[in-house]
Amino acid sequence: MRHLSRHTDTARRLRRVSTPTVALLGTGTMGAGMARNLAAAGLPTRVWNRTYERAAPLADDGCQVTRTAAEAAAGADVVLTMLFDLESVRSAIEAAAPASGTVWVQSSTVGVAGTAELAAHAERQGLPFVDAPVLGTKQPAEKGQLVVLASGPSDLAPRVAPLFDAVGARTMWVGDAGAGTRLKLVCNGWVFTVLEGIAEALRTAEALGVDPALFLEAVKGGAMDAPYVQLKGAAMLSGAYDPAFALSGALKDAGLIEEAAREAGADPAVVSVARAYFAKAAEAGHGELDMAATFLAH
Repeated sequence: MRHLSRHTDTARRLRRVSTPTVALLGTGTMGAGMARNLAAAGLPTRVWNRTYERAAPLADDGCQVTRTAAEAAAGADVVLTMLFDLESVRSAIEAAAPASGTVWVQSSTVGVAGTAELAAHAERQGLPFVDAPVLGTKQPAEKGQLVVLASGPSDLAPRVAPLFDAVGARTMWVGDAGAGTRLKLVCNGWVFTVLEGIAEALRTAEALGVDPALFLEAVKGGAMDAPYVQLKGAAMLSGAYDPAFALSGALKDAGLIEEAAREAGADPAVVSVARAYFAKAAEAGHGELDMAATFLAH
């Protein structure tokens, strides 16, 4: 009987790993798409958002919409945070108060120091911690095509693999907790330099009396091109600023990149220029538009 019990317990643990109950805190631009993909993959998914009305439509996608973070986290195997900044993550996880042993997957971009603070909180609360920011914006989140930059104890990989498989096209395990965040900052810094390069090229073309659309045509398909050049360049020229990633988020992330780079002894000069343009555009009232609206500040 004891032998049978051991096999039964093992089977239950395997089922628990393959279909963990997920509490997703934060259903904004990224979180909503991630929640839909989690539910579509057959994972029991509870969602919470500070503004309940933003989360409510997810009930039609198979998610359980909760009124409080604590209700979402109660009995969950994994809590996933996808919120705007450090303060919003801190307040949400404190309100959720997951039980000791609950895996915490932290996907919000909060910077190096912020991630260290949250990892320390997780350790105090007995929460196995996976730092797992993602690459991608609204459309990849909706299509389950994000790239997950996971970092943390390797023995947690099987427990979170069903989540990452549901929301991402691929997962990279890049080291101890915090390494994912550092890589995310590097990648975002590159994105911002490309974004500002596009904006500057288009404005320079205008100043020189050249149709700026010809710049996009000239580089199209060549070594100087990239899907991002065509995507954001076209958005700038057409004024299509429906937010895939809001300018306010880019401004916040640029500040985190500057802080981390300087602390590490690097020079974030180009990101600093980008942040100045982001700030100028945000001050002009464009903060909730797509980050391509930095073009309006040039």
